[in-house]
Amino acid sequence: NTYYGYTLPLGTAYGGPLFFVFFSFLGINPNGLTDVYTNYNTQNRNHTLINYEYCRLNAEDGNGYSDSLWGLTASDVPNGYIASSPNNDVGVIAPTAALSSMPYTPAQSMAALKFFYYVLGDKIWKEYGFVDAFSLGKLWYASSFLAIDQGPIVVMMENYRSGLLWKLFMSCPEIKTGLTKLGFESPHLKK
Repeated sequence: NTYYGYTLPLGTAYGGPLFFVFFSFLGINPNGLTDVYTNYNTQNRNHTLINYEYCRLNAEDGNGYSDSLWGLTASDVPNGYIASSPNNDVGVIAPTAALSSMPYTPAQSMAALKFFYYVLGDKIWKEYGFVDAFSLGKLWYASSFLAIDQGPIVVMMENYRSGLLWKLFMSCPEIKTGLTKLGFESPHLKK
């Protein structure tokens, strides 16, 4: 299907939570990675852009969303934990969503990083980095820091910056053999 002008070959409506674009790709390099279903860089980029556009276009909904305040994925929420997405929006932003998407949407992710740090500042930046989630509409800020959300931020920013983790992981013979046996093709599997 196509949402906001971006085709999404795989997944649920609007792509679902953004953790789909980074958890599997912390080590697996999506650049040039294809199988019979899709090109995974295109899939991940479009999924991220759909999430971004949803937030940007719903800026007037009272949640404070904007082109600098976006990112829906699984996170703590005021009364528990939920997998937020454009079709399951509870008004909570998880910094890991926009920041771990840096390889797919560098300009949009950098705008979010600057907004989170310079505008929201000490409301969400604490001793262990950004809090897990927050809601400007509900004036709620999580007190939690989840490693499952902090880790991908660092890894995906480094993958955007240098590709280091992708290079290390994709250089393993077992990974090359496994992905090839599963039907994946990538220039990174031939090196």
